[in-house]
Amino acid sequence: MAADKNFIEKILTADKRAVARALTIVENEDNGSEDILKELYKHTGRAHRIGITGPPGAGKSTLTNCLVKLMTNKGYKVGVIAVDPTSPFTGGALLGDRIRMQEIGLLENVFIRSMATRGSLGGLCKNVVEACEIMDASGKDFILIETVGVGQSELDIAQTADSTIVVLVPESGDSVQAMKAGLMEIADIFVLNKSDREGADGVASTIRNIIHLKPPAADGWIINVLKTTGSRNEGIEELFAEILRHKEHLLESGYLSEKRKNQLNKKIRDLVNSRLEVNFWNNERRKELSDKIDMILNRKNDPYTFAEEIL
Repeated sequence: MAADKNFIEKILTADKRAVARALTIVENEDNGSEDILKELYKHTGRAHRIGITGPPGAGKSTLTNCLVKLMTNKGYKVGVIAVDPTSPFTGGALLGDRIRMQEIGLLENVFIRSMATRGSLGGLCKNVVEACEIMDASGKDFILIETVGVGQSELDIAQTADSTIVVLVPESGDSVQAMKAGLMEIADIFVLNKSDREGADGVASTIRNIIHLKPPAADGWIINVLKTTGSRNEGIEELFAEILRHKEHLLESGYLSEKRKNQLNKKIRDLVNSRLEVNFWNNERRKELSDKIDMILNRKNDPYTFAEEIL
């Protein structure tokens, strides 16, 4: 079934209702969601995706707010995906970030969407990439993806964003070393927020020392540590300048194309794996598993042999 041409046209002209409806259809994986994505795909690839992550309480939402205001003041169109923790009752987003971002949500060239993690360990739900594509097709110049605070688990934000910002605070000092194998590995830009607090200079130095110990980035990018105070709108101009510098570096080095290839590779593999799983576990195979489960439980068969047999 082909997507409604009028509906697609409304998305491409950034009609807020059409974009919101498309995001809902895709997030819920309703009928016609893939048809929408197929029609929009040729209009994507222009927006620069910025991942903003870090531990809870680092001030990610405040920084996002400040960045969006600055970007729109400079004439850019901005999309924001605020990935909230999943409600244990409804499976939906708790909307904490959406409530905090009401002010920028009223701006004409801004579209904000809250999405639930739905149990994803990496801090992103699997439909975030599709949501980025819809916002990209609607003409956004920048898409900010603000994730829940994550530690060292599968940090798929780095595989989705073009530029990844890790936000820390002076209180992160004792845990910076512990985060080295997780958040510390994915940053293109480090931001020490709430830097008016005591100990900020010491933590900034610690982060810089860790960066120097890391092997050079594949694309030759030198990671910077910036200090901001989001509540006072301090350091935001410098942060945006660094984002633009990283974007320019990716384009000049050809690494943006490499990143996009890797993202597509992962996306296609995920799509194939998902469809294989759905198609494989038909009623007949589920019944076969149900019939044999007691034998396996009673050690008359083993799960490995059964898996080989069913394949």
